[in-house]
Amino acid sequence: MNNKTLELLEFDKIKEIIKGYALSEDAKEQIQKLEPYLDINIIEKNMNETMEARAIVNINSSIPIHSLSGIKHLKEKINKGGILFPEELGSLCGLLKETKKLKRFMLNKNEVAPIISTFALSTYELNDLVEEIEKSIDGSRVTDKASGNLSKLRKRIIILEDRIKSKLDTLLRNAKYKNFIRDALVSQRNGRYVIPVKSEYKNNIEGDVLDKSGSGSTVFIEPEEIKRLQNELNIFKIEEENEVYKILAALTVLVTSYEREININIETMSYYDFLFAKGKYSKTIDGRSVKLNTSNYIKINKGRHPLIGSNVVPLDFEVGKAYNSVVITGPNTGGKTVALKTVGLLTIMAQCGLQVPVAAESEFAIFLDVLADIGDGQSIEQNLSTFSSHITNIINILNTADKYTLVIMDEIGAGTDPGEGMGIAVSVLEEIYKKGSIILATTHYSEIKEFALKNQGFINGCMEFDIETLKPLYKLSIGKPGESNAFLIALRLGMNKLIIERAHLVTYKEKKNYEDYKTEIILKPIIEEDHKEKIIKLQKINKISEKQKAKSKFNIGDSVYITFMKRSGIICELENSKGDYGVMVMKKKLKINNKRLSLYILQDELYPEDYDFDIIFESVENRKKDKIMSRKHVDGIKIVKEDF
Repeated sequence: MNNKTLELLEFDKIKEIIKGYALSEDAKEQIQKLEPYLDINIIEKNMNETMEARAIVNINSSIPIHSLSGIKHLKEKINKGGILFPEELGSLCGLLKETKKLKRFMLNKNEVAPIISTFALSTYELNDLVEEIEKSIDGSRVTDKASGNLSKLRKRIIILEDRIKSKLDTLLRNAKYKNFIRDALVSQRNGRYVIPVKSEYKNNIEGDVLDKSGSGSTVFIEPEEIKRLQNELNIFKIEEENEVYKILAALTVLVTSYEREININIETMSYYDFLFAKGKYSKTIDGRSVKLNTSNYIKINKGRHPLIGSNVVPLDFEVGKAYNSVVITGPNTGGKTVALKTVGLLTIMAQCGLQVPVAAESEFAIFLDVLADIGDGQSIEQNLSTFSSHITNIINILNTADKYTLVIMDEIGAGTDPGEGMGIAVSVLEEIYKKGSIILATTHYSEIKEFALKNQGFINGCMEFDIETLKPLYKLSIGKPGESNAFLIALRLGMNKLIIERAHLVTYKEKKNYEDYKTEIILKPIIEEDHKEKIIKLQKINKISEKQKAKSKFNIGDSVYITFMKRSGIICELENSKGDYGVMVMKKKLKINNKRLSLYILQDELYPEDYDFDIIFESVENRKKDKIMSRKHVDGIKIVKEDF
């Protein structure tokens, strides 16, 4: 199957979702390799297996599947003649026990799954191997029960270790050595027991110095009196290691003798994991098995795109009997592309033996190839324009298309001059039809609607649109072309009827009266209202400017920009006969000519109405005196105004 098409139709996403239901890497690899089959018998076999896996999942989703973690490495190690570690033997034991559970689980599933329930019968329980591993292995350790000799050796090791520790404890408690010992602790260095001794007293205790602290203040001595016991202990530990190795080697030989049976168990377990991943996915999308044919006939009843969700409007679609080509028209975002992808993706899924989200009596054809041209496919690396990319893809489709192919083309002929694009679209459709392919195409060109209407083997389809709500219905209707709703939509949104009538004349070269069509303003004229608010604001600004011109250039409280000082100030005194204003700058009052001033911010925007400007321009002392004098006359109080 064409890899480009699988990518365009997002089949890789379907596989990623299914892999999420698998436990083992082996099963995930099988899912990754999943691709459309060509043999109808193989497809039907795989679909029946998926259907039975789904039936079991419906009954019980808790299925005893082993993750096969570490099993691949175990097989490789056996093939190389390596000795298995306790952890690896434990993992194998877990697989064998899980295989036994799976076999029991599948025994009573023959009614709902007569085919796949028999797969478990081919597995081997290998009880003797399981018993031997369980007797000999506990986690990452070989147990004492593994052999009588190992048990004796470990008992002797425990006795020797206890004797060594007892002697060391006695030595540490001995008052004779009290001042020589750094800490009353027994530790090990290189597997031998030692005590910490202060460096200056190392010659006071007989024994070998095996290590010293980083500072050099402490040395770790193996006392002479336990050296013999330690040597004896080490010999027993070596014997223990040799005995453990013999046990692991014997178990490995036993495992190797069952290599064929174990491989069958692994393959069966991974295949069940693969099947139940498909079954669980089928349950998620509410999938169904479908009838298959080799006669290029597709019938989809209430099909849903599996990546969109259950809320999508179901698709009813048919092609391959009365007509072999469907041309779909309709508004943008109306669901045309989704309809194309749904037909293509469900076809691919069905050919992979997957159940698909459709209603009963749906049927799918088996194609040698599904060829698709969807999206602009623009490539920066190749420096191709949208149209060039489309044409390159279409040329490949023309060279490949035959009676064994399903051809899907979205917006055929788009991306260039409408007249030439329409011509290319018609000629391409004619050529592919001659080759015997099943065609599913979408277009905006009204001329292609006429072409499909007049040519045998073609049929129009449209994505329905609700003119009342101005919303697409995402429903495909076969047998009628899509109508252009642009003029009616514009009317419904409040566009002037005379403009619409003029547009109709330009488009169709004929006059049409739109007086009888319904007009109502559905969209709130936000831009228009905003513009009106701006006009009102401008009028207020103009009135303020006119008042300024009629009176003085600046008012008390206006913020002005002083050009020669390159900073702003506040008008504190109106213009005098010389054209000078009083301006407060950095808490100082200056006389500045109006030619050196420009309005920065109006006082209306800076201060509230009836604002007392004395707060800014007068000192606190003067404001207090003014307040007193406003109530009564007081002798001796003077208000001194600051000179400019």
